[in-house]
Amino acid sequence: MIYKFMAEQESEFRIERMCRVLGVGRSGYYDWRSRPTSQRAQANEALLVKIQTEFQISRETYGSPRIHAALQRQEVKCGRKRVARLMRLHRIIARKRQRRRPMTTQREAGAVPAPNLLNREFSALVPNQKWVTDITYIETAEGWLYLASILDLFLRKIVGWAMADHEEAWNMALLQRQPQAGLLHHSDQGRQYTRATYQSRLAISECQVSMSRAGNCYDNAAMESFLGTLKTECATQPFATRAQARPAIFEYIEAWYNRQRLHSSLGYLSPLEFEQKSGP
Repeated sequence: MIYKFMAEQESEFRIERMCRVLGVGRSGYYDWRSRPTSQRAQANEALLVKIQTEFQISRETYGSPRIHAALQRQEVKCGRKRVARLMRLHRIIARKRQRRRPMTTQREAGAVPAPNLLNREFSALVPNQKWVTDITYIETAEGWLYLASILDLFLRKIVGWAMADHEEAWNMALLQRQPQAGLLHHSDQGRQYTRATYQSRLAISECQVSMSRAGNCYDNAAMESFLGTLKTECATQPFATRAQARPAIFEYIEAWYNRQRLHSSLGYLSPLEFEQKSGP
């Protein structure tokens, strides 16, 4: 390992100085340099290139389990521990998810919150059975950009979203998915969701209405997870303008999250692939 480090630093430091600082002999170093690279080392170097490529494709967000899954999809033969070791050795570290601090919600005056029918059962048997929704704010130099999203718990797919009125997110989900009566719609108790106009829209679609308990973000943990991922993988820094943020969020949700990002809960498939495999 010392000799490999020295070889990587030759353009920066003299060999004689590195040998003195690291306590090794020059003859040993040059003897190491003259040896042919082992097949194992060559294989590791080739695998490392593939790992680095997948890491960049993932926007530097994949850890070793997802990197390994991505390589397996390409029929690259390697073990998860080997991938983890190479990533650790070369300091390929995924971005850490920042803990999201949900903003305090206030229900519409006089509104009676719905019971928590979801009851933290964040799984579904079929698409369009359970949808969870929430609102977050994307920071820009011009001020906050409002984002409403709706997540299907079976597909782990964002089926509706809007950077305007939260009812537009509902409209998108209805248009794209056309759920049958009985869909469970879960949200917090914010005034956007307890407002009579929004509740009437849910009633027209014959939804079961479910709401988190006041101040309990864990009751909507699946949605909190998505929003945390969004902040880690897309909105990592404040955008300069709202106009700059909008296409970035569109591309993240539609091109990356729904179509390409590997989800461990889906057996390392993207939501689109999982939906295609699940059939009609």
